[in-house]
Amino acid sequence: MTTIIDGNEIGDQITAGVAACTDTLISEGVTPGLATVLMSDDGASETYVSMKQQACEVIGIEGFHYEISADEPAETLFGTIDELNADPAVHGILVQMPVPDHVNKRDVLVRIDPMKDVDGFHPENVGRLVAGNARYKPCTPHGIQKILAETGVETAGKDAVVVGRSDIVGKPMANLLIQYGPGGNATTTVCHSRTDDLAEKTRNADIVIAAAGVPEMIDGSMLSDGTTVIDVGINRVDADTDKGYELVGDVDFESAKAKADAITPVPGGVGPLTIAMLMYNTVKAASLQSGVDITLP
Repeated sequence: MTTIIDGNEIGDQITAGVAACTDTLISEGVTPGLATVLMSDDGASETYVSMKQQACEVIGIEGFHYEISADEPAETLFGTIDELNADPAVHGILVQMPVPDHVNKRDVLVRIDPMKDVDGFHPENVGRLVAGNARYKPCTPHGIQKILAETGVETAGKDAVVVGRSDIVGKPMANLLIQYGPGGNATTTVCHSRTDDLAEKTRNADIVIAAAGVPEMIDGSMLSDGTTVIDVGINRVDADTDKGYELVGDVDFESAKAKADAITPVPGGVGPLTIAMLMYNTVKAASLQSGVDITLP
């Protein structure tokens, strides 16, 4: 029988552990602080930022939110980042992507103090991840590691296929899977838009992680029996609903479920872990910057 992985349940377990660590820090006079910066009129981005701020309230993290008009020059955003870098009450900084076209994304990532880069995207933190000495693991890949561990999926010696090569999910996910240690030691293939015969690669995999941003691109015919399927995608497609659309993943859930041993749904799979691991990184950042030791889950 296929296991439908409940990301909300796993996320709640992690959040409870992070909240306990937050209490420890607060008892030592350190209140973890997360600053979110939004420079966009995109409704989805506004929703994501709101969810992150709500998570801060639940855990006891102090949330700071800054909104900058999308018409403002890049210097306005950089100035805000500089102020947050210098603010000792702010331990983590998250600039919600995407930013406007006139703002260079890589310049934004470099501007954030790497000690406060709780997304894990600053070049210094990316280098530490690749070197096997991560300061902050990117939230979604780290969350996927937690899902696999909590579901009892062994990665060591397994064949894993990551579909997608983004800086946010694909590349760091592959790096985590190949590293020595718990949650790693997998033989990992990264597939993308130039991959020949994607179905051949995914059918040979024990673990398939779909993160290409293409609705329902992977179906049951592309999987072998007993595969673990992690669906990172969240796509709006037209549908006969009150909203006029529905959310689907990068995996055709029904056909994949017939083949998979375990599978994440969309929504309710990977998404809750992304936010939980952002809180995890923020509390870890507060610990590192204050020198107060904690034991994160």
